[in-house]
Amino acid sequence: MFNVSQFLELRNLKNRFEKNHPKFFPFIRAARKKALMEGSILEITVTPPDGEPISTNLKVQSSDLELLQKLTEVLSQNP
Repeated sequence: MFNVSQFLELRNLKNRFEKNHPKFFPFIRAARKKALMEGSILEITVTPPDGEPISTNLKVQSSDLELLQKLTEVLSQNP
């Protein structure tokens, strides 16, 4: 069931994240257009303040792309 208040909260959090990290979403859009396709490898590294990074990677599947597309559609809608 679609909850409008949760949607609005999620959108507000997304907008705040975008304001705090203005280069992130343009990077994601560029990656989607040029490199993010089935079979691509997505690598993520998180380095906490103590400096010891943790990393992982995944091979992009078609269902991953479908999820990203749906999230993009939902977050760009105006209620």
